[in-house]
Amino acid sequence: MFGPHLMLDCYDCNKEKLKDEKFVLEFLDKLPGMIKMEKIAPPFLINFPGKTGTFDKGGISAVVLISTSHISIHTFPHNNYMSIDIFSCKNFDIEKTIKIIENSFGVKKFEKRLVMRGSEFPKDTKKLEKIIENQRKKSDLKP
Repeated sequence: MFGPHLMLDCYDCNKEKLKDEKFVLEFLDKLPGMIKMEKIAPPFLINFPGKTGTFDKGGISAVVLISTSHISIHTFPHNNYMSIDIFSCKNFDIEKTIKIIENSFGVKKFEKRLVMRGSEFPKDTKKLEKIIENQRKKSDLKP
């Protein structure tokens, strides 16, 4: 198994926090350490103003890369809504992470999806070495 992918749809969040660039950046800067992940780059954020005449009234999209994958946030302050994804090839405390998110953004209700990704991904290095060796042998046989 490669690892867990936690996806949260968060409703009735604190609107002010959802549109606060500094708050979102600080949250993404601190969250990896709080859930025992290693940040490998500073968070990156884009504040999208939205488009007139569409449902999208703007919000923030931000991501932080961690050594085991990424954490991303998309906010929709007009709807008091946020989606957050945490994908990692290392297990982490899912319930603790949800509590941190709930408390940080004032989430009143959420939908949780947890997918275990990469069911055939070889984490066993001996098995991985064998797969690579076999692939190389096959490619050496080609004219």
